[in-house]
Amino acid sequence: MALRTKTALLVGLLFLLHTWGVKAQVKVEMEDRVEVTLGTAAEIPCLYTTDDGFGGLIIEWFYLDPAGKQHRIYFQDPTMRIEETNSQFTGRIKVDVTPSQGSGQVLLRVLETRLGDEVDFICLVKSLTDGNDQGKTQLRVFEKPAHPIIKSVDKDIWFNNEEPVKIGSCEAKNGYPRPNITWYKDNTPLSNVPNEVSVVSQVATGSSGLFSVESELSLKVVKEDQGSEFYCEVNYQIIGGFGMLESEKKKIRVSYPSDEVNLWVKSPKRDIKEGDTVEFECLGNGNPQPLVTFRNREMVELNAINNVLELRNVSRLDSGLYECVTTHIETFEEVVGNTTLFVNYLEPADVSPEETLTLSQGADLNQSCNALSSLKTHTVWMKNGVKVATGNILSLRDVVYDMAGTYECMVTVPQLVGMETSAAFQLIVEGSPEISEPQSTSLEQAVESTVVLTCRARGNPRPTITWRSAGSLVDSQSNVTEDGVLSWVNVKVSSDLNVSCHASNTNGNVETLYSIKAIVPTTASPTTTLATAGGSGVIIAVLIICLLLLAILGSVLYFLYKKGKICGRSGKQDLTKEKTSRDNIVVEMKSDNTEEAVLLAVNGDKKSGDQ
Repeated sequence: MALRTKTALLVGLLFLLHTWGVKAQVKVEMEDRVEVTLGTAAEIPCLYTTDDGFGGLIIEWFYLDPAGKQHRIYFQDPTMRIEETNSQFTGRIKVDVTPSQGSGQVLLRVLETRLGDEVDFICLVKSLTDGNDQGKTQLRVFEKPAHPIIKSVDKDIWFNNEEPVKIGSCEAKNGYPRPNITWYKDNTPLSNVPNEVSVVSQVATGSSGLFSVESELSLKVVKEDQGSEFYCEVNYQIIGGFGMLESEKKKIRVSYPSDEVNLWVKSPKRDIKEGDTVEFECLGNGNPQPLVTFRNREMVELNAINNVLELRNVSRLDSGLYECVTTHIETFEEVVGNTTLFVNYLEPADVSPEETLTLSQGADLNQSCNALSSLKTHTVWMKNGVKVATGNILSLRDVVYDMAGTYECMVTVPQLVGMETSAAFQLIVEGSPEISEPQSTSLEQAVESTVVLTCRARGNPRPTITWRSAGSLVDSQSNVTEDGVLSWVNVKVSSDLNVSCHASNTNGNVETLYSIKAIVPTTASPTTTLATAGGSGVIIAVLIICLLLLAILGSVLYFLYKKGKICGRSGKQDLTKEKTSRDNIVVEMKSDNTEEAVLLAVNGDKKSGDQ
């Protein structure tokens, strides 16, 4: 009842305003287009300005179907709000009005957008005094397609085709609006070219209204297409612009005959030497690789696996021309590739004139070492692990025993690591004996002591060592050493004597003389305080000085005693001892060689007693 009353009042008011000719100005502004992703909410604003207050406005929303027919979906006046119930938007729209003084906004929200919602929406605003205006906004709905799937042919494609053959297909599903597919070959876009490139697309629409596009590429294949990469690109519309998706890249296999084959040494990647394992590889310029046969310079066929020929433990005899041969599958002509193999060699080293040489001391030696090689060589001479010379000639001047031994010549090829050979010879030096000089040949030994004398000699032939003393042979012992003989004797010293070491062989003899001085030990006299066998002038002088100092000290003590300065004496006192005018100090020194004694008296006469 109240609603009817309000409506009647409003109608009456509108009639009066219309009768009086009063009209309010209304202005509406809307966006041209609103874009939204499928399934999300769309917001369509409607801005207005008016002379009337908000209470005097009527607001209506419409949409246009594809035929251009207008359908109302919402009505609002100062007294009521009505949402149409028979519309495709029923239950999915909300209208919010934000009024302000002289202006306002009406916001239409379409929930959970569908593809069919892509229509034009009209906002109509009326005043109570016949002033009105309207605006229109187009709603666009987008859906990104799934990632494109590319499928290429799985078989080889023969290159000599008169018309394009299928390369592959590309499919993009469930996009809106319809996506477009572009084909690329090695990053270059492809388009339809009569008798060369053919691109055919098919579009399907699902029950959801989303589009699926499939494109098929056909191409007239040439040799250069072998290994080329093909892929498709999907372009689609998104809010505010365009998006792009790329498929994975696919390579096609193009078959064509080989009109050329190439043969080369696959390994080793260096100069080849004897003993190496050599691999040849033969490849044609066709696809797939042709079957080939190998043959050597004698035109003998060689066994190979997968177009690879392996030669093990090659020698210089394997050097020469090698070929690989195939047959052209169209012309049936023989296609040949070849290469030349050269095997480097180094023959065993040889020393000359002999492997064992015997020279006399003082002679000269020129020994050569030769090894025939296909490359430049380098020779060094070693003795006991030490380099003694370079070059293929070893020269020794005035040979001595120290030069005897084993010499090895080592021949290498600097250009090829591991290419080497060696040979050795034995040098024997003959001559008279040599005696190693002892540290001392003059010795001093106590009488009745025993001394061990040694003698070391070398020579070739090995020398014999004998010992002599006073013209007689002395028993000795000896050992054979690496470079000679070592002999020794035990000599008991009873007097001065000479002992000789005599070394001899068929080439001569040599001797060394030991001189031994016998020393007789002596004992000191009972009256001697400091002495040694043989005496010493320095020691006697020191002893005399000490005795003189002792005498002076005794005199001073006696003088003090007489004056009463010591022993508690003061003034004149009687002495209990016999008075003497002087004290005597006597020292006896006796030499080992004489019976004379020296008596020294200080402040007194000579006495027979010792003090």
